[in-house]
Amino acid sequence: MQLIQILWDRRDFFLTCLLEHIRISLTAVVCAGALGIVTGVFISRHKKAAGIALGVINVIYTVPSISLLGFLIPFTGIGDKTAVIALTVYGLLPIVRNTYTGLVNVDAGILEVAEGLGADGKQVLFGIRFPLALPVIISGFRNMVVMIIAMGGIASFIGAGGLGAAIYRGITTYNMTLTAAGSLLIALLALLSDWLLSRVEKAVNRRYGIG
Repeated sequence: MQLIQILWDRRDFFLTCLLEHIRISLTAVVCAGALGIVTGVFISRHKKAAGIALGVINVIYTVPSISLLGFLIPFTGIGDKTAVIALTVYGLLPIVRNTYTGLVNVDAGILEVAEGLGADGKQVLFGIRFPLALPVIISGFRNMVVMIIAMGGIASFIGAGGLGAAIYRGITTYNMTLTAAGSLLIALLALLSDWLLSRVEKAVNRRYGIG
């Protein structure tokens, strides 16, 4: 009951935080998605670079988020920019890995037929490999989005906006209801995004006869 009451009484504050959280998360999703897909495509065509790239991303992924933020602050300062960079870095692993996996696991027989019909490298990549790998790529994108939204709560600790501000304010003022309200909204946003992307993933799977 207290949770519902505080959400209603401070609805303007929570709405502002929610919109900030969506803006920061969406920016990071776009950056991580674009960079991750490009990286995944590159390492799928240059297999020697795959181990190095995936290894580096895995190592970065093991660094605690708060430590990464602390490392970035001297270079990018405090605020939204640092939060977006950190979230982008953390979002790279699932999208790079799934893009690479999807592209390299396309049926070799299909590729041979396409090449035998005279398709060049770009036509094979964008006309065959990428469409067939799309279900796997979307799965990685879905994981990335949920991860970024959930981790967006740390943004407030370095002066950025978002629902983490409610969590941080609740912790510093010993208001557990406020902390719970901020956490609940982040969870609901992540679940909603996951549900919407699951619909997209199912549609793509049906389009390519998967599942």
